Amino acid sequence: MGTPSWPAWHTDSALPASPAWLTVGISSRSWLDRSSLLSTLLSLFRATSKAEQKHLTVLVHLADLDLPELRETVFHLSSLFSPQLLAGQLLLIHAPPDAYPAEASIRGPAWHPDSVFSRQNLEHAYLVSSAARLSEYFLLLEDNAFCAPSFLSHIQWKVDTMKSEPWVLLEFSNMGFLGKLFHSRDLPVLAHFLLLFYTEKPLDRLIPHFRTLLAQKDPILCRPFLFYQRNSFQASNDSWKASDAQRKSPRGPHNPPGAVFTDMKVFDVHFPWEAYTLDESFFWTHGVRAGNHLTVILNQSANLRRVQVLTGTIVDGTHALEKGQVELGYDPEGVPQHCTSFALLGRLWEGQLDQEIWPRSMGYDVSCVRLMVNTDQVGSLIIRHIYLWEEHAGDIEAAWGEDNSVTVKH
Repeated sequence: MGTPSWPAWHTDSALPASPAWLTVGISSRSWLDRSSLLSTLLSLFRATSKAEQKHLTVLVHLADLDLPELRETVFHLSSLFSPQLLAGQLLLIHAPPDAYPAEASIRGPAWHPDSVFSRQNLEHAYLVSSAARLSEYFLLLEDNAFCAPSFLSHIQWKVDTMKSEPWVLLEFSNMGFLGKLFHSRDLPVLAHFLLLFYTEKPLDRLIPHFRTLLAQKDPILCRPFLFYQRNSFQASNDSWKASDAQRKSPRGPHNPPGAVFTDMKVFDVHFPWEAYTLDESFFWTHGVRAGNHLTVILNQSANLRRVQVLTGTIVDGTHALEKGQVELGYDPEGVPQHCTSFALLGRLWEGQLDQEIWPRSMGYDVSCVRLMVNTDQVGSLIIRHIYLWEEHAGDIEAAWGEDNSVTVKH
């Protein structure tokens, strides 16, 4: 099989003055959804501090074949990210149409899945080849991603812990080819590999083969995951429903269906309902004030036996809620519903609460779970999880035998 020739690169950005520590690479076709790329870049730069951005280069391959659409995309990016473009922190490249092989050499018509993944492999081959000398490490993202706060610092921490262990690929997401970290020295080999086998398999299936060829037998998944696909959650901005399989798990958490409301600042990066999912997404906000809340209002009242609230990052506990408390709500009314009475369950300790509900009767007919902020807090806040465990019918009967007290609701 012949390999396509290298294109003459077109760049709309200044090259960085000196190599960065990390290059984030994204290949995007704006005819799919221009807003996805814009949102991904907004998430990426919002999730990095000014100090972190000095060690970061973002390389975007605009893979459109339609020049008017390409120009329009460049115009939008230039208007939104002119400081990053001028500083060389954002680089835009484009491979001209003649860089691609003739359509006949790609199996099937242009809309056929084989054709789509073949083009995707070629576009990423050009992307990684162009990134080879920009930095020490290279992180591959998709153009529909959002990023955890301070992801660069977390990646640096993980790389430091792996210094004594050889690796080819570190994975900071378990979705597709999102969040894959390479040594930049391996990028020319990866580009050649993709050019040789671009018609064989999709990119997310070629990358594991590349890893094993370079003698890393097993994947290295790095938790917590730092990157997520925007279309990976089956939820709206104000409502989320767990799958039956998750809710019926004997160990839980169960998280019965409900809506999530907050008066904290909401950005188009991490939404409030993401704190109530059973995956590793989270709600990210900043500048919270005493009296702010995030409240889960259950579709139907539930009998709860345990509540866990986790804030801050897993790695070092930063961005945790400094002072807060968790309350259980009852007696809902109104449209939209709100609970008319609350009882204090407990206060957070080092940004966390994990508490069995006692007395048991306090957990009966719960309609709301509310996280309250008790003091003004400067900087970012991550509400990682609100987990609820439901009481089983047999447990309820046993509990009534142990405790017939009545909870005072206030």
